[in-house]
Amino acid sequence: MRIVSDLLLGARLAFAGGRDGWTRAVLTAVGVGIGVAMLMLAAAVPGALDAREARGSARGALGIGDQATPGEATMLVAPFDTEFRGIPVRGRILRPEGSRPPLPPGVAAIPRAGEVVVSPALRDVLRSGDGALFAPRLGGATVTGTIGDAGLAGPGELAFYLGSDTLTADRAGRIDSFGDRTFNEGLGPVLTLLVVIIFVVLLLPIAVFLGAAVRFGGERRDRRMAALRLVGADRRMTRRIAAGEAAAGALLGVAVGAVLFLLGRQLVPLVTLWDISVFAGDVRPPRETQILIAVAVPVLAVVVSMISLRGVVVEPLGVARRTAPTRRRLWWRLILPLLGVALLYPLIGNVRDAEQGNQYQIAAGAVLLLIGAVTLLPWLIDLVVRRMRGGAVPWQLAIRRLQIDSATSARLVNGVAVAVAGTIGLQMLFAGVQHEYRHDTGQDPDRAQAYVHVRTSDGPGTMARLAAAPGIAEVTGTLQAAATPVGEPERHVEVHIGDCAALAELATVEGCTDGAVFLSGGGVAAGDRLVLGDGGPQWIVPASARPAQVRPDPNGWTREGVLATPAALDTSRLGPLNASLYVSTDRRDPDAIEHVRNAAAAVSPLASVGTLVETQEARRFTNIRRGLYIGAVVTLLLVGASLLVGILEHLRERRRLLAMLVAVGTRRGTLAWSVVWQTVVPVLLGLALAVLFGLALGAVLLRMVGVPISISWPVVGMSAGLATAVMLAVTLLSLPPLWRLMRPDGLRTE
Repeated sequence: MRIVSDLLLGARLAFAGGRDGWTRAVLTAVGVGIGVAMLMLAAAVPGALDAREARGSARGALGIGDQATPGEATMLVAPFDTEFRGIPVRGRILRPEGSRPPLPPGVAAIPRAGEVVVSPALRDVLRSGDGALFAPRLGGATVTGTIGDAGLAGPGELAFYLGSDTLTADRAGRIDSFGDRTFNEGLGPVLTLLVVIIFVVLLLPIAVFLGAAVRFGGERRDRRMAALRLVGADRRMTRRIAAGEAAAGALLGVAVGAVLFLLGRQLVPLVTLWDISVFAGDVRPPRETQILIAVAVPVLAVVVSMISLRGVVVEPLGVARRTAPTRRRLWWRLILPLLGVALLYPLIGNVRDAEQGNQYQIAAGAVLLLIGAVTLLPWLIDLVVRRMRGGAVPWQLAIRRLQIDSATSARLVNGVAVAVAGTIGLQMLFAGVQHEYRHDTGQDPDRAQAYVHVRTSDGPGTMARLAAAPGIAEVTGTLQAAATPVGEPERHVEVHIGDCAALAELATVEGCTDGAVFLSGGGVAAGDRLVLGDGGPQWIVPASARPAQVRPDPNGWTREGVLATPAALDTSRLGPLNASLYVSTDRRDPDAIEHVRNAAAAVSPLASVGTLVETQEARRFTNIRRGLYIGAVVTLLLVGASLLVGILEHLRERRRLLAMLVAVGTRRGTLAWSVVWQTVVPVLLGLALAVLFGLALGAVLLRMVGVPISISWPVVGMSAGLATAVMLAVTLLSLPPLWRLMRPDGLRTE
């Protein structure tokens, strides 16, 4: 019972002292709360992504598998995916075949022909000033409803279901229920390594700051413990009271963190980052993780408090610190990073072949290696400032303070140092492996900027409609007819019909005139008899057909077969044909590609439109890298906010000393500059150490995936520069409170 009463007394002391006590408790709670909110957010990310994937799987309809048998409960479904100003738009065309068709998730009723059901985000686009640019793609359909949350990957997704009465089975899939039938490919060893290291890099700075936040108010606590010794408390009792005080402050911080998380979760649906949005209900950490955070943070607070008390002697008449004259030892500070390297070393060159179970080994090794920056920073600051002498008065005040107590400044900078070190290491890994996920497409955007694939029975009319659209400078292309040599049903030959300019995109057609025919491979010779289409008319390759050297088209494809001009082959007898059209856009028109998509959709909703690019990057790799950028910036900003809280608490503890120095004639500017230098010196040393450990982590990661070590100094400079900007902003924001703390009323005491 005595232990419990001591703990409860400590909890009461955490909020005692009137306004000063509550200020201390609030600052501690805010510092811990920010860390707790970030931990809960990070724990909720996998569940939010799983919820997105689950909703995407529930609405799947075009996966691999046998088609359903036509009946009263079947429906034809065709994809109508497009983009709008770089944002993907998921579209589906629906045609019920019976009276009981399956309903897509989130849709109350199947739209009839001329009707469309849209997502709330797409509805907002249609109602905005940009609506006129997208509406033509819907063919004048009337919006009759919106898609519910169950049918959307996220609140910001652009999606629609368009009703049709002309969709045919040869252009669509037949289903009797919605649900994913596709195979979900795993990330692979390299992408898994990236994800694991990203989580380490983003979460470790938060954990480091939590360890610093629970020590807010340490000097005042020590003086309170001395007062308790004066009234009869022994050392064990003071430690129990200190444990209760630390646990109470941490529990309040957990509560504040939970409130911050719940409030922040309501803002999540308003944010869309790189086409990814989630509902507020998706952002929900597992219950086990919530319990673990609620228990671990107070335990961490008690452990850190007990460790910090080992460095002081609390006596009835005051507090004596043992650590000031003690020189920091280097050897034990190297143990953790060396253990990290030891854990990662067996995986060098073997990550691609290792089993998935090594994720924990990778995470542990990276954590230990990065923790080395935390353990070495106090030693480095002490080593640098120990022999510094002279200089201006503000510089001397700052250096003397660092000589007396460098650990406090190191704790404030540790989180930023770890974030920078991890970001540099990850950026090196990204730069080293990006060639594996980036490939040349073979496309030539100088010859055309977009392509359109569409099935049409009026090729010239289709090209004319595209060419008449705004923002389009030129359209060229060919019609493709499948052919089979007579007597050789197993052979297939492509016949490309177009004018001389279009054929010149496929082969070298010198001396081309209307009526000419060229042979560009495929085993076809002059005089061969070909059956066009499936049982269509026969056509004899003219004896005047000349060979032509094939060349890649603007899309990078090689088109072998027969190249015929319109006068040589009448396409009116062949029915609908596939058209491959290449579009040159007006590069002065930023919406030119949107006009191309509108014109193609007017020809057929099933038309495929794309842009031509020289290189393309794997989407999963791109998304993971974007996640790193988002997480790194958010982590630095939040660590900066937490750092500001820590600096304010540190200054508040020195309020009486600052006011006393001003009272005896010290200039306020001198004290302000001394505080700035107390921040700048540890930051510069911390960033230097972060660069060193970041390069070490990057080198180890690159060797693990078998890639030569290379350093991108602009990336290193950008990471260090961003951290410097955050620290500079924090320092500037701390100056106004510092100015107030130097007022004469700071001399008041009780």
